[in-house]
Amino acid sequence: MPGHFEPLPGGGAAVALDDVEISIIRSLAVQLLELIGPGPAPDTPADPLAELFAEGPSEPPADPVLRRLFPDAYSDPGRAPDSPEEAEERQAHSAEFRRYTENDLRAGKRENALAVIRALDALAPAGEGGAVLKLSPAESRRWLGALNDLRLAIGSRLEITDEDDTDLLYRLPDEDPRKPMVMAYLWLGGLQETLVSTLLP
Repeated sequence: MPGHFEPLPGGGAAVALDDVEISIIRSLAVQLLELIGPGPAPDTPADPLAELFAEGPSEPPADPVLRRLFPDAYSDPGRAPDSPEEAEERQAHSAEFRRYTENDLRAGKRENALAVIRALDALAPAGEGGAVLKLSPAESRRWLGALNDLRLAIGSRLEITDEDDTDLLYRLPDEDPRKPMVMAYLWLGGLQETLVSTLLP
């Protein structure tokens, strides 16, 4: 179980984490929360109707990580617009889509990151400086979303755009200042991959 998720009988997943790993994942999840931004104030009365019609931003975020987490819905990196009119139409459709979906997307990502933090904070030490994290199937899906977001965020900072970039990461010299971030990126990828396998029928 060390270093990767394994399925639990009856559903869910478990992984053994040491104190350093717990600290790294928690720190990254907190940073992700700060990047996504706060939700409604805790003492704000819930108004489902107001939330339903609340409009989000229509422009893409300035931060490249947030642009990766909340991409334009109608952009197609593989195909440039055929005309200025098509580019303008794509931009208008993306702005409209963003206006009505980004708040909910942010809320979902925020909840996933909070689920990671809460699960780690609830861990009971298992001795020798570590613990075994056990997740229900629902918690596993939240963790999967959060791990994906963390990898996207780190990948954006590392300017990873395709699989060739990932191959180059393995060859970085130890003195490269990006090395710790690369190690975190690759490690989270392993966790994500094994967690996916526990959710497959």
